[in-house]
Amino acid sequence: MKIDNRQKLLTIAAFCAVVVLAGERLVYTPLKKLWTERANRIADLRQRLTQGELRLEGEKSARTQWAGWRKQSLPEDHSLAENQVLKAVDRWVRASAISFTSIKPMWRQSAEDYTTLECHATAMGDMQAVTRFLYELEQDPLPLRVEDLEVTSRDPQGQQLSLGIRFTALLLAGEPK
Repeated sequence: MKIDNRQKLLTIAAFCAVVVLAGERLVYTPLKKLWTERANRIADLRQRLTQGELRLEGEKSARTQWAGWRKQSLPEDHSLAENQVLKAVDRWVRASAISFTSIKPMWRQSAEDYTTLECHATAMGDMQAVTRFLYELEQDPLPLRVEDLEVTSRDPQGQQLSLGIRFTALLLAGEPK
């Protein structure tokens, strides 16, 4: 090989190496970075889309559940609502064979969109009667919540128990406009 040809060949090889290096640094690396960022963005958007679809499905379920709760809500007339709760208490007493000593219902305006009927009650019975009463209260479809509960023994053996309970019933206002 002649020295001229070798120089031309080396020059061409060096030029090709510079072009490849410049192409790698100026074209390939930025494009690869851009593709990686876009792939990450697409994956993030797909994940957010999936979460949004799940929320929409959850929203349908929540609306159905809320409609069911609204149906089970107490009537807006206070005397009818109070009567409904007292009838429920009577059912629980009959199912549990507990002896009721007192019940004191009292209305509380909690917010614009709901009111609560707060009931303080005392009763006596054995362990089975007390637990059955509490079970009946919790299983009732009325919107009730036990706020306070006190169980004390009336005899040294613990056979007779005294139950003091405060529970609230929810009365929702009419459908929002």
